[in-house]
Amino acid sequence: MSYSRIENDLVSEIHLDSIQAKVFLLVTCYGKMSSEIIAKKLKISTDEAKKASKDLMTLGAFIDITPIEFEAMHPRFTAVNMYRKMCERENIEFKRNKIVDNIGVILEKPYDDARTK
Repeated sequence: MSYSRIENDLVSEIHLDSIQAKVFLLVTCYGKMSSEIIAKKLKISTDEAKKASKDLMTLGAFIDITPIEFEAMHPRFTAVNMYRKMCERENIEFKRNKIVDNIGVILEKPYDDARTK
């Protein structure tokens, strides 16, 4: 599965916006980084990168290492947690979603690889 497909799944299944999905994938697959580095890599403003990262913290996907540096939580947990929170926000019954489960499975190896150097 390509990262663009995962990005589309994050938008369609978890209701992230496009920038949030891109930021989530970048930090999950490459490790902790500052909002400035996120902005440069994605060619977005630092403010957009910081806002998306803080939104992802609220959704349970990121933790902040410093006020401007962010790290992703393990994707097996975060995909399901973000989906659960979306269900609560939108008053949808939470039940197993194979697409969301697969996001976590697919991202597990790049997540681990980025953190074991």
